[in-house]
Amino acid sequence: MRHLISAGELSRDDALVILDTAEELARVSDRSIKKLPTLRGRTVVNLFYEDSTRTRISFEAAAKRLSADVINFSAKGSSVSKGESLKDTALTLEAMGADAVVIRHGASGAPHRLATWVHGSVVNAGDGTHEHPTQALLDAYSMRRRLGRLEGLKVAVVGDVLHSRVARSNVLLLHTLGAEVTLVAPPTLLPVSVETWPCQVSYDLDAVLPKSDVVMMLRVQLERMNASYFPSAREYSRRYGLDRDRFARLHDDAIVMHPGPMNRGMEISAEVADSPRSTIVEQVGNGVTVRMAVLYLLLGGSEPAIGGTA
Repeated sequence: MRHLISAGELSRDDALVILDTAEELARVSDRSIKKLPTLRGRTVVNLFYEDSTRTRISFEAAAKRLSADVINFSAKGSSVSKGESLKDTALTLEAMGADAVVIRHGASGAPHRLATWVHGSVVNAGDGTHEHPTQALLDAYSMRRRLGRLEGLKVAVVGDVLHSRVARSNVLLLHTLGAEVTLVAPPTLLPVSVETWPCQVSYDLDAVLPKSDVVMMLRVQLERMNASYFPSAREYSRRYGLDRDRFARLHDDAIVMHPGPMNRGMEISAEVADSPRSTIVEQVGNGVTVRMAVLYLLLGGSEPAIGGTA
């Protein structure tokens, strides 16, 4: 594995190696000294053309725990805002000797292009409405930790699928790992290509909930909406929000997830978000562990992840 651009490019074995490596690295996070020397001397560049404090901090923490040097490159206020192209930026990073570039970009396909211009590894931290593979990996990891398996799990992904790179990456990865995914959304919030995705589609949340082991609520991305996709926030919440009454329809072992940040009271009520069956806070911590695993596997090569530190 040289790059991580799409969850769809991961084989079942690739994905399981990442999840198992993360499981190993999680033991390190429980120790008083959380750092490993594994990537000492390597440079990881966070190249963010879109704001995402959570994802950037998560990748930064992951790289630093593996002792890599981290350079944060925010496109706002940099030469990029003066019109420098992605290719010019790539050549600059290449000259600086970046071993890995973590890129978030508003254009679908930008990480793929970047990978043709740099010698280091490229990790897609979200491109347009296309993909967000490390989010799907951390979601799968969170499900496996809570429920003990992925094979045969019934996962409902609910809400703004149209603007969600998380939904696409999750559908592809979970299908590879043997879970059954149902997308639940109003027709206006489903992409045209959805019938080609390896999943089922429903417009009726109440019918899907009792059969689900995992319910993943997506953020309604109001900032990407320039048209009226649903009548009103209240109407959306009434039909597709996870509130106390709907939560009660889930079976006792089912869990609730959300990639964050949440619109509390819109797609999920506060009491559901804060319930013991919600993995929302765990997902953040798991994100660091999974991103450590990805960086380790891309840059660390053949050394054992934990090598003699137990």
